[in-house]
Amino acid sequence: MSTLAILWYFLVFLLIAGYFVLDGFDLGAGVLYPFVAKDERDQAIVRRALGPVWDGNEVWLLTAGGALFAAFPDAYATTFSGFYLAIMLVLFALIVRAVSFEFWAADTKWRPVWNACFFLGSLLPALLFGVAVGNVVQGIPMDVAGNYTGVPLLGLITPFTLLCGLFGLAMFIAAGACWLALKAPLGSALEQKVARLRMPFQIIAFALFALLTIMIFVAMGGTNGMVAEFGIVRWLLVLLFVVCMIMSLVMGINRKEGSSLWVFIYQSIAAVASVFLVACSMFPVLVAASPESVGPAITLMSAGASDLSLFCMTVILCIGLPFVLVYHVIIYRTFRGRVKEEDVAAH
Repeated sequence: MSTLAILWYFLVFLLIAGYFVLDGFDLGAGVLYPFVAKDERDQAIVRRALGPVWDGNEVWLLTAGGALFAAFPDAYATTFSGFYLAIMLVLFALIVRAVSFEFWAADTKWRPVWNACFFLGSLLPALLFGVAVGNVVQGIPMDVAGNYTGVPLLGLITPFTLLCGLFGLAMFIAAGACWLALKAPLGSALEQKVARLRMPFQIIAFALFALLTIMIFVAMGGTNGMVAEFGIVRWLLVLLFVVCMIMSLVMGINRKEGSSLWVFIYQSIAAVASVFLVACSMFPVLVAASPESVGPAITLMSAGASDLSLFCMTVILCIGLPFVLVYHVIIYRTFRGRVKEEDVAAH
């Protein structure tokens, strides 16, 4: 197991964490959209809050997939072929969501259709993302060559993976409520609605996190036979998640200007902690094998690319990542602050 393979194992999870945070609030806001934005003014506020950042946020998912393909091609082949129908549903949903963004302002006659597309295009990825992670953790049936041998799509749905999907969905919705409370005009009806919705979904996510923890460490006997190299780190990440969620809840009770930013920050840190908790719990496994699997689990040792390939990827990362981070800093600084009336009028 080379040092570069270990580095890229955690870098892939870092990219997933970036997607979980950035596109998480984006998708969560889309799920909340039909329930909190009842008129065209509120709909315009939600879209204005997401418009400058949504496309850049999705880049993290594409980058994570590309990094997995280059660094661990066997793991990429197994997951992307086994989850093919689910991945196609996610891609179709994201395409429909993007189209609804562009057509909502230009085609006012079909706005109810675009609103529905925006909601469904946000709901499906938010739910299936957690289901996919749940399958990787729980284990999937594979043959000796590492090919998925289960039932397409329906074979991915179990009580554990469904709970993982619901946990991800609850975290996304909570993040979306936090973001909209941060961006909506202070004191507006929309800001008050989403501020009230933060706490229920954070509590639901907290409860699902506790239930999943019990299922993993009690019902599933640890982490499905995986090697636990980061025992104390895992418990520190659990503690970090709990503390950040509690702090986010406490700050959410304080409705002063500026508190919404801290609510969002603590919610985001909790999301990152949950992703790295999965990474540390699975290490060095990339895709776990279910009990009925003929083939072994896919690990760093069996799926890693050559050290030369990983070295080249590291050089490219060191060159490209700073530009991506600078882009995000510029975009978020340029469009910081709450949505203004003139911004809504522009829609």
